[in-house]
Amino acid sequence: MLTKNPTGPLTCPRCVVARIADVSTAETIYLALPKCKVTKIWTVLTGTIDTADAVITAYKNAVAITGGAITIAYSGSAAGDLDFCQPTALNEFDGVKDYLKIINTGASGQVFPVLLTIEYELI
Repeated sequence: MLTKNPTGPLTCPRCVVARIADVSTAETIYLALPKCKVTKIWTVLTGTIDTADAVITAYKNAVAITGGAITIAYSGSAAGDLDFCQPTALNEFDGVKDYLKIINTGASGQVFPVLLTIEYELI
């Protein structure tokens, strides 16, 4: 669970952080995880997007995780906007051969990063 840190950003005891370099360019990120169950994926915008929503989808290897998609709406978007999803199936990783793949559609406008926090429970 994310908690407030009085001297800095939100913290989480079991999280991995990733960065999509440019929200307006399609990108795929690969992450190795320990033996765990992914429970929540957060995004935070670092600017305002336009043109179209940004869609970020999580995969276990090459299979989409059930409940693992985030739509970042361009309408009303602003730096600091938080969005999240809560995966419900295909979200357990063996810590050996499984990997987490994150794909950004790159459909939105403007050039700035999106930060991700992947929250997980060890199993």
